[in-house]
Amino acid sequence: MLRSIVFITALTACIPSLASWSIETDRSTPDKHGLFEIREEARRFIAQQNAKGHERWDVLEPNAKVLVPRCAVPLQAQWTPKSLGRSKPGVMVICATAVPNAVMERWDVPVPVERKSGSP
Repeated sequence: MLRSIVFITALTACIPSLASWSIETDRSTPDKHGLFEIREEARRFIAQQNAKGHERWDVLEPNAKVLVPRCAVPLQAQWTPKSLGRSKPGVMVICATAVPNAVMERWDVPVPVERKSGSP
């Protein structure tokens, strides 16, 4: 019974934090890389692609469930390879070397994109 009360109290305390969470507030910390910075790298890549191509793309939000360690080197971005079997175009944001951790040495996060309205 006491365990249930503690759990409910902790859950109730977390609700305001969860309600105010967004990509805009999910910034990098010493331990994790924020989805905000990941999305911004995808936006830089797409801005370059839009500047040199005939198609126009918008970057959507990365999956909010993604949690990756902090990257020790600058992020890179590229089009998601078709070999990964994705049905729609996307951007892959890549960390070649994560800060030392027990989970992963490197990572990549897919970020969806869509054609802008009025694009060919």
